Amino acid sequence: MIATDSASAVPTRLKVLHDALMALLSLHHPAEAAVEETYVNRNGTATLKLGYARGVALLTPALAGVAVAEYAAKTVKLAVVGTGGAEKEQVAMMVRRLLPGATLRRTDASDALAVAICHAHHRASRMAWSAGGVLAATRAR
Repeated sequence: MIATDSASAVPTRLKVLHDALMALLSLHHPAEAAVEETYVNRNGTATLKLGYARGVALLTPALAGVAVAEYAAKTVKLAVVGTGGAEKEQVAMMVRRLLPGATLRRTDASDALAVAICHAHHRASRMAWSAGGVLAATRAR
């Protein structure tokens, strides 16, 4: 879990996020990453700060040569729960069911794992479609 000190200045917090993401990329060497799209809430300042952090989350893996996918919150909920209007508690419950060994200390941990599950489902579908397209093209020859 990456956490920053809320008393720190925004640039300092963004650097902490970047450095932690770089350490994770270096440790795990992922081929792909996924990030949830930002939704706009009533607090403009909070939304703007979330946008800064999201920018770091998109840029850091891209700079490391890792492909980054983005998913809307409704898409994530649909992939994990089966409905785009699911509540956070429903998402957390399904993440626990799908990943029984996962430790979810905070709500954002289940949200992050839900994005990963969504990406895995979408990636598998894209690969199957690509394989089907290649197969169909091979048969047409």
